[in-house]
Order: sequence, then structure tokens, then C-alpha cells
Amino acid sequence: MIIQVTFPDGNIRTFDAGTTAMQVAQSISEGLARNVLAALIDDQIKDASTPLSQDCTLQLLTWSDAEGKSTMWHSSAHLMAEALEFYYPGIKLAIGPPVTNGFYYDVDLMEYSISEKDLEKIEQKMKELAKLKSPFVRQEISKAAAIAYFEEKQDPYKLELLADLPDGSITFYTQGNFTDLCRGPHIPDTGFVKAVKLTAIAGAYWRGDEKNKQLTRIYGITFPKQAELTEYLERVEEAKRRDHR
Repeated sequence: MIIQVTFPDGNIRTFDAGTTAMQVAQSISEGLARNVLAALIDDQIKDASTPLSQDCTLQLLTWSDAEGKSTMWHSSAHLMAEALEFYYPGIKLAIGPPVTNGFYYDVDLMEYSISEKDLEKIEQKMKELAKLKSPFVRQEISKAAAIAYFEEKQDPYKLELLADLPDGSITFYTQGNFTDLCRGPHIPDTGFVKAVKLTAIAGAYWRGDEKNKQLTRIYGITFPKQAELTEYLERVEEAKRRDHR
């Protein structure tokens, strides 16, 4: 079956049904494909590996798009979680979304504690893991199998999140040695993350309810180039100086 794909400039091209958004990018140019982080298909953000099954609108998302940045920061939260599990095995992970500037992950550190001075080694581990270019692999999973996975991990937060999800709507994402309950989407692989800064540690109640346990929230931001991180940190410092004045 042949499908019609409409691009943001109104241009329409035809492809075989089942062609992925990334394959569409490759058909346009290898340079574009190397920069694609995700795809906006009929106004929904999806993995670039998503097959196009019917006529649709398509925008290939890169770092210059807000949705591209958000996807990379979401993936960076997973990368940080993998680094945290490396140094602090047995911690319990709650949620790790993207935010306006970067991302955070809420973590139950159990018997461990983390201070500002630990952030640098976690950053280094994230960079090390990023260099492996591990693909983000999506897996549709039954509710029973998902529950079994997190029961084995003894993760009460993921089990509580799973309780609210209908069977047939549950997906896992795996990169490297880390698997998480997640709707996605994610960047194609960890290699897009070139610069990392973990910016703050705070407390946060599980589900924002002070009757619940207080978790540790670790904030960070990532960029595809070190120069962009340097520029960002300079802007933050300048803003602080202006506030102080």
C-alpha cells in the first residue's frame, strides 16, 4: 500500500506503508537523519522508529524544535536513572519527566544519601553510558508481565503507577542495562547526549502529597554540544548576578 505523507511546508510525498519516520528522514538526506530525535505524526510525538501505516502529516523533530529538546531531556532522565542504579543498587525509582529546562527523577534512595559533591561522578557515568550509543527500545507489555517485573525489582512506585494503567496500553523502554515503565517517546539512542550537568537536589513528596514518603529529586540538563551547555551555564550565572544586584 502506498501512503501520502504531508510535511509542514505543505509538500506531499508518497512512501510504502510501514516506512518509518527515520527512513523518511534518510530519504531526504543523511545529514537530516543524523539529527532527528523524534517525529510529530498527526500532531502526536512518537519515536523516530515509528512505522507510518496510513496517510499522515509528519514533522521530523530535531534539537531546534521544543518537542525535540523535550524528548532528549526525557531520555536523559532515563540515562541518569541508569547511572544512579549503577552507583546505588536497589534504589526505588518513581517518575522522571522532562521540564522546561532539562529533567528530573524522583528517587527513593533507601539507605543511601546523595549530596551535591556526588553529582559529578553521576554526570561522568551518564557521559560514559551515552558514548555507548545504546538504542532506546520500546516494548509493548502485558499488565501481568509488567507487574511481575516490578515486583521482582521490589519497586512500589512503579507498581502503584501500573495499578492505574489499563492492560494493552503499557510500554517499557530499555537502554543499556536500564528498563523503565514509560509511554515515551525517546531519542533513537543515547549517543545524542554529549554534555551533561546535574543542577540541583531537592525533596519531593511522592505524587505531591505530604502524607506520602519524601523522595529525593535530582535535576539535570543535557545538550548535543558541550559549547551549548557552557553557554547555558553562563546565562544562568548572569541571571543570578542580575538578581543579586
